[in-house]
Amino acid sequence: MQALDYEVIQHLVTWLDEGSQPWLCTIVRTVGSSPRPVGSMLALCDDGRQIGSVSGGCIEEDLLERLRDGVYSGEKPQIVEYGVSAEENERLGLPCGGRIILQLERLRAADKEWLTTILSSLDKRRCIERHLDLDSGTTTLQPAEHFTPLVLDDQRLQQCFGPRMRILLVGAGQLASRLAELGLAMDYEVIVTDPREKSLQQWEGPQIPLIQGMPDDVIVEQARDKYSIIITLTHDPRIDDMALMEALGTEAWYVGALGSKRTTKKRLERLRQLDLPEEQIARLRAPVGLDIASKTPIEIAVAIMAELTLLRRRKTTA
Repeated sequence: MQALDYEVIQHLVTWLDEGSQPWLCTIVRTVGSSPRPVGSMLALCDDGRQIGSVSGGCIEEDLLERLRDGVYSGEKPQIVEYGVSAEENERLGLPCGGRIILQLERLRAADKEWLTTILSSLDKRRCIERHLDLDSGTTTLQPAEHFTPLVLDDQRLQQCFGPRMRILLVGAGQLASRLAELGLAMDYEVIVTDPREKSLQQWEGPQIPLIQGMPDDVIVEQARDKYSIIITLTHDPRIDDMALMEALGTEAWYVGALGSKRTTKKRLERLRQLDLPEEQIARLRAPVGLDIASKTPIEIAVAIMAELTLLRRRKTTA
């Protein structure tokens, strides 16, 4: 789940507490190119307040104008389609041939319960599915083992909400700061850990959680679920190997280690000497990142984030 969508749910709860009846707009289908993916959400208040996005801004403005004009009753969920003509695409700034199908629903005080339950589940880093009856507007929730794509038919909407991917970087050096910048820009949650107090004191990256401690302990506390990414960066086997021994035995989606092919070979030998099972060792991504002949910290950071993007896209389209 993206940070912006989490904020949408938070704002909806706040507006309901104020006594407002906000509107929730969700992209349920796209045709051709679309500025935002299926599942993206926008929350609107009659007074003009809004959070989230379903386009570059023109659809949001058009929706708000229609709501003010009373075009939609809000009695039950309603499908709204944009991009039905070339003229409309040009007016709204949509790609040629692109169409966005939205579901619009007006929320009331009773909806706060399922919204807060979703927030609680996400805070616990668990997936949860919302099932919306399109005729009655009734929402039911159920836990989900893993993230599932949005499903819409004539009777219901099924939408899964899952926690953001969390990157735990072991080592607070210059590369970690570049990785943190890119990770935040790409909507990852980023945490840095290092047992060396001096390294943390010299941190020059963005404002993110910096945890001093033994890496294996931090992994247990912060990054052992299947929405976690763990990358070791210190070049110090005493730190990196300790982190990898713990990380490879967790459910973490990705475990990577910085280093050359020669360094990686030696690392694998050490891990085998520590009696790690071969199936765990095989999970290690090393040398970390795509091979783009990167040399500088920012180039290496780009290579790592590119590999994460490639793997996530493959998983989504598999």
